Parts: sequence; structure tokens; C-alpha cells
Amino acid sequence: MVNRLNIDGCNIVNRHTLSTTEQHLIEGDLLREMALQAVVTHAKDFDIIHNHGLWSVAAVGICGYVLNDGDLVAKALYGLRGDGESGGFFAQLTQLFSPDGYYMEGPYYHRFAIRPLLMVAEVIERRQPELNIYQFKERVIARTADALMACAFPDGTLPALNDASKSMNINDEGIIIATSLCFQRYKPDDVLIAMAQHQNEVWVSAAGLLLSNAAQSVTPRPFNWGCRILRDGPDGERGGVGILRIQDEEQDINMALLAFGQHGSDSRLHAALDHGHFDGLHLSLFNRGREYLRDYGFGRWVNVEPKFGGRYIPENDSYCKQTVAHNTVVVDERSQHQGDTATAERHWGQLHFCVPNHPYGQGVSALAHDYYPGIDMQRSVLMLKLEGFRTPLVVDLFRLTSEEEHQYDYVFHHQGQLLRTDFDYYSFPQLVPLGKQDGYQHLWKQGRARIAPQESVLVSWLDGDSYYSYISALPAGGEVIFARSGANDPHFNLRSEPALIARTWGKSMLFASVYETHGYFNEASESSTDARGQIVRVELIGHDDDVSMVRLHLVDERQLTIVVCNRWPSMTQPVSEQGAWFNWNGNRFHWQGAFSVQWESPDSLTRKY
Repeated sequence: MVNRLNIDGCNIVNRHTLSTTEQHLIEGDLLREMALQAVVTHAKDFDIIHNHGLWSVAAVGICGYVLNDGDLVAKALYGLRGDGESGGFFAQLTQLFSPDGYYMEGPYYHRFAIRPLLMVAEVIERRQPELNIYQFKERVIARTADALMACAFPDGTLPALNDASKSMNINDEGIIIATSLCFQRYKPDDVLIAMAQHQNEVWVSAAGLLLSNAAQSVTPRPFNWGCRILRDGPDGERGGVGILRIQDEEQDINMALLAFGQHGSDSRLHAALDHGHFDGLHLSLFNRGREYLRDYGFGRWVNVEPKFGGRYIPENDSYCKQTVAHNTVVVDERSQHQGDTATAERHWGQLHFCVPNHPYGQGVSALAHDYYPGIDMQRSVLMLKLEGFRTPLVVDLFRLTSEEEHQYDYVFHHQGQLLRTDFDYYSFPQLVPLGKQDGYQHLWKQGRARIAPQESVLVSWLDGDSYYSYISALPAGGEVIFARSGANDPHFNLRSEPALIARTWGKSMLFASVYETHGYFNEASESSTDARGQIVRVELIGHDDDVSMVRLHLVDERQLTIVVCNRWPSMTQPVSEQGAWFNWNGNRFHWQGAFSVQWESPDSLTRKY
């Protein structure tokens, strides 16, 4: 109904072509009846603060304007109680989004919510301009549209946080509308122009015409929303999403996304609105047109009726939502919060630091407490633009502390073909599930390697036209497990995708990992360059409550020492702008800010940053 009403005139399309009888039939027996269904028959759902509730108030509001019914308009804007707080459009704007505009269910459902929001806002602006809707709550409409668009990967796809499609992108109608309206109603932003060039379409309206003319007048370029922190929660107090972006020398935008917000569900609402995943401190990495560290997304074929009626498949609960289906650490083969939504809603992460302008790149770090009882977690992700590397190097330090022994599984999901390892492994001739519960029952155990203490592991694979290498230190030793989704899936509902698990045991642990993108492969010309990366080993020097220190060893014998502050900002406040020198077990390093980088050449000459 929202989509079929012409908001340009807030009237029925081609109304002047209808007879009086036809107009009365449509207005009385369709629009008014539908509006009454929402505010009377389904009154208990009308005022819920949720994207479904937003669609309801938008539909009733636009019907009210078309019918010139002030009572319907008032219910839509201020809720059934008329207070503007318990329900209605203004309550949705006030309560649904964080101060940064982020929506708790994630970008997939955010783009679904943005469409009715913008359409009813445009109606209000034209019919009741005195409400100044686009300036409401310090331009919350601009902020939430900006937050949604800023989440997009460089190819336009949206990160699959919580229940989400892997292919949904910025050509969704809601984002098309957002790009055009924000350009007209707020400011002619260069990034919006770049977005429109990528979308290759605009919303058919005066706003779209304005944006189209601007987009055609400049040279196409990639859209880049830069390094961002998007806080989650009504007051921005419930974690959020950290996004790093660096454009390399080939003008390709590299992106890392660290998720540490609140659980994407509200157990007070009915089960159909339970879209949250147990994915605390999940990491996605993107470059060269692909997400090379991937979130599985949801288990659903939307509107594909032969596949479970287009509904969520059973494996969405048993696999897709589980922690092991994400790029994070699983403890004792159990999902975070024991897979309980009500428990998960009481926990969220905490931003530790975000550094957008380090001399050698960017960094973000977040904390998560009691996602597993008695265990504290910290994940620090650095994207470093280093001399001699064509693409930024990603350093991932995942620290867990506990008073008790646990099994820790560092999991990441990728695509492409395994090329090589620097360790021997055993490939199983017969496949068995990796575990019995919490998603492990849906992973085939394909191969395993024993890793001795103090060893570093290297795994390389080819994905598309690029080579990727994962290099990680396992100081306590452990296992590397090669797995693949699809076990215990009698109806072939799951995609068959590879996963790698670095497993170790202990009380406190630091997974020190590096992701290097290197070389190119062109099958048409049968050419391959730099199929082997420059990082050959990762060494964990040490970690405690103050700092984590790792050293990367390069093939040319240079070394790169990286230090991350685990007590930022309190520990580093006394340090001068020039920084300070510290010693750790005979290792001397330079410290400044939230993280520090130090090069060492073979002849021990040092450059510090």
C-alpha cells in the first residue's frame, strides 16, 4: 500500500481518471478498510517500535493524507495513545535508531525500514511542512540514512549482520530513495554522487533529477565512507560497529568491519522478529571486489516458494545464527550466551579504541565481557598501509582471559581454493560432522593438522583473481581444522563453503593473526604473479592486561613489531606526544597512542611510528 500510493500528490495514481463511484470504492472499501485493520484489528502490533511497526504507521499515515483523515494521520504520527512516545512515527524516529543512526537488526533490515520512513517523511514535508520533519531530533533521518549507506562494502553489497542476505545491496529501493532524498533535503554530498553512479539509477522524483544531473557532470569514482564507528542502542551505549577503510595504490578500497553491538533481537516481540545472531566480535574483510572473510548470512530463499515456502529454513537456527558460522572465537564448542536470545539481549560490546589516522593506517578495538561466563574478550583489528605491500595488511589480535581452562576455536570462513600450507595435515577419506551441537553438527570435518607449541601456521588460498594468506601464532600449540558446511543437511539447504579453525587450549590466550592479500591470477592469459606472500611467520612476544606485542617476520628477513594497548586510554595518557620506550623480556619497543608499529631491518636499523 505504501509503495502504490503516489506521494507526489499524496493521492491515488490517476485519480482524475476515476469516476466518483470508483473513487469511493477505492477510498472506502480499500484504503480505509486497510487502515482500520492496522489501527483496530491489529492494534497490539501497531505501536511496536520495530521495522514492522514502521511500515504500519507509514501505511496508515499515507492513507490518512490521501483520505484527508486527520484522525488517521494523528494515530500514524503520534501513536494510538496520542503521546508520541508509546507509538507512532515520531516514536519510531526517536527510539528505533541509535544516536549515530544505526539499527539493531543490522543493514539488511535497516534498508527495509528506511523505505517507508523516507516515503512518509516526504509526505509529511509536503503536507505539513510546519513539522519540519527532516530536522527532527537533530536530523535523525539524515543520520540513519547515512549509517545505513556507510555500512556498505565497496562493491555495494550490505554486510550480512544478523539475519541477512549475502546479495542485498545499495540498489535496494529504500537506499535508492535515501540517496536521492538526502542529496536534495540535506546537502549535495560527493559521496552520494559516487553512490548514485554505482547504483546507476535514481528515485524518479525531483530529488532524483537533481542527483542524476550532478552524477552525470563528474567523473565516476568509488564511494568511500571512510573510517566509522556506528554506536548501537537508543543512547549509543550498547556497543556498535567499527569500520576501517583504506584506498590502496591501485585505488581499490579495502574494508574491515568489526561487530560488537547488541543482539539483533527483542525477545519481547514475537518469534518472527527474532533476527539476532550470536556473533559478538565478528570480523568481515573485503577487497578487490569480494568479501574474503565472510559471514554466512541467513538461511532463506526469499520469495522462492519451492524452497521451504520462501521462509527461513530450519538450519537458520541450528547453524546460521550460531557463533561457529561467524568469524570470531568459539569457546568449548558452545555458542555465545549458550544460544539464548534473552541472555544475549543483556550483553553488548564496548568500544576500546578507534584510530582513523595513524601514520601507517587505521585501527579499531572492542571488548566483550561474559559472552561466555567468566571470560573476557578483546579484539583489536589494524589495517596497515606499509611500504612494499600493494594492499593494506590486516593484523587481528583476539585476546581471551579466564581463570579456568577452555578450548578456544578461532574460526574464519572464506571462499576459493586452498593452495598451500607450511604444515603437514591429514585429509579424512570419510567425512564426519565436526561436533554434535551449536552449529558444529553442520560442519564436515575434512582435514586436521597437529601444531606444536611455539609454532606459526600459514594457509594460502586463491579467491577470484587474488591470493590470500592467513598467518597466525599458536604459542601453546593446538590444531588446525579444515571444515565445510553441509553436514546433517538432508534437504541440501546450506551452501557448501569452507571454514578454517585454529584450535588451542588454555586459560588466557591471544590469537595473533595476519591476513595478507598478494598477487594476481588471470586464467585467460594463464598468468600468475606473487602467489606467495611476504609474511612467513607471526611471533607472539607476549600479552598482559597492559599491552599485546607481536612480531611479523618477512621473507626478506625484515621484522615488523606491533604493540596494542589493552588499557587505552588510561595507560597512555601520561605518555608524551613523542611517545616512550619500553622493554619486554629483552624486547625493546616504542610506544605511542593506542597502537604502535616498529620496523626492524636485518641490520637492526629501526624506524618507529
